[in-house]
Amino acid sequence: MGKRSIWLIVSMVVIGFILVGCASEPDESGAEEDGQAQQEGGDLVIATVSDAVALDPAGVNDVPSFDVQYNIFEKLVKHDSDMNLQPGLAKSWEAVDDNTWQFELQEGVTFHDGEPFNAEAVKANIERMLDPEVAAPHSYLLDGVEEVVAVDEYTVQFKTEYPISGLPSSLTHPVGSMISPKQIEEDYAAMENGENPGSVINENPIGTGYFKFDEWNTGQYIRLVKNEDYWDGTANVDTVTFKVVSEDLTRIAELQTGDSHISNPLSASDVEQLEQSDEMYVNQQGSVSLDYLGFNMEQEPFDDKLVRQAISMAINKDEIIDGIANGYAKKAIGPLAPGVADYDENLKGLEYDVEAAKELLAEAGYPDGFSATIWTNETRERLDIATNVQAQLKDIGISVEIEVFEWAAYLEEIGKGNHDMFILGWSNSTAEANNGIAPLFHSDNIGPSGNRTFMQNDELDQLLDEGLMEIDEEERFNKYQRAQEILVEEAPVVYLMHKDYLMGVHESVNNLEMLPTKMLLLKDVTIEQ
Repeated sequence: MGKRSIWLIVSMVVIGFILVGCASEPDESGAEEDGQAQQEGGDLVIATVSDAVALDPAGVNDVPSFDVQYNIFEKLVKHDSDMNLQPGLAKSWEAVDDNTWQFELQEGVTFHDGEPFNAEAVKANIERMLDPEVAAPHSYLLDGVEEVVAVDEYTVQFKTEYPISGLPSSLTHPVGSMISPKQIEEDYAAMENGENPGSVINENPIGTGYFKFDEWNTGQYIRLVKNEDYWDGTANVDTVTFKVVSEDLTRIAELQTGDSHISNPLSASDVEQLEQSDEMYVNQQGSVSLDYLGFNMEQEPFDDKLVRQAISMAINKDEIIDGIANGYAKKAIGPLAPGVADYDENLKGLEYDVEAAKELLAEAGYPDGFSATIWTNETRERLDIATNVQAQLKDIGISVEIEVFEWAAYLEEIGKGNHDMFILGWSNSTAEANNGIAPLFHSDNIGPSGNRTFMQNDELDQLLDEGLMEIDEEERFNKYQRAQEILVEEAPVVYLMHKDYLMGVHESVNNLEMLPTKMLLLKDVTIEQ
């Protein structure tokens, strides 16, 4: 194991903050034993700020959708809470040569419709994700995969154009979700009849997971039911309902009344209220995420690097971290969070300096500033950030108007490129440098795939392409180090913070976990009756 691998493991342990909470102690009346005996079953209700956009893993690239999909579909490889790779639908894997990864699959697994999981199912799923007609927004994670070969019923090989050391990590992303091959065939048949890709899958997504899809009342809730035939031990609760409750305070009220068991997310400004309650507790999870203010680099004046740098230097990130995130975040210097592989701990960022920002703005030809808009979705914290930025940019003469969108419409609109500035986050679901940078800034991913700043930089693209292929750890680090330097210099976004993930949880809920990638682990959750 190389020194960088050791450093990564140590770093992930440090930033994990796994499941920090303050649940009430059991009383002395024997209720704990009674509760344990009654923990099987029940309907777990998760109050979420936004509805899923789609339930087809090839159709979207957003966390509210992935939260639901994660419980329906499984991947060949998965992360544990320390972000180590663990067997999923593959029980083992190895690089048999520089350009071939081989996976040995779990036997006896079936999809929710009874179809067998095997090498042919893996082949059908990966080929669909790579199909330009399907246009999966995160297919970039499979770049370089030339062929998927079913060696035998439970052995599959990925043949790649060049060495891809991180392929198993990439397959932990929803791009590696396994859908029933029968349903894939039905979806293709619907496409031939003029339907959009994913139309069949979105209506009744079929995976191998410990929960099965039951019902989607758009804008209201999505309900999943326990998969009684799950191959690796069934879930504890009978159903999980993802309930759309857009108002933060309403979600907390539902926790207090027991109408919901989890508020996801929890605003940092509401932590104190929960900590004073006997009915609720706070679940805190360190993350590998990035919250940022993005610029549309194709719109004037944001096509000018000096303007982008000026705005970056005019924003006091400490104000946002202390005043809005209540300290539950780390200041971001560049695109990668500490603990992500190939993070550069010596990276120098653009320091807060209002006078220097004014000078840059004048040099760019805007001594008196200009007017612009910031777009955001309806999340309270993002609204607060937009308001804070609006106030701070007044100091350098920039007048900002804030526009608010519903989540699905927001993703669609900023993907089209009609915005000036926007506020968004990136969860980096593989905890690797490539997935923390390429989706947001590689020119291949302009638009809905993730590059909503419309950045195009040939040197950056080349570094990212070479970094993906590089096996030597030191050489790979050097490429991603330079990529991070370019991204600070070019300032396509203001790197705000690496925020802790917070959830409000009813005291009856036990065994809840969240990964540093924000994915919820619900299989072992119990509800004390």
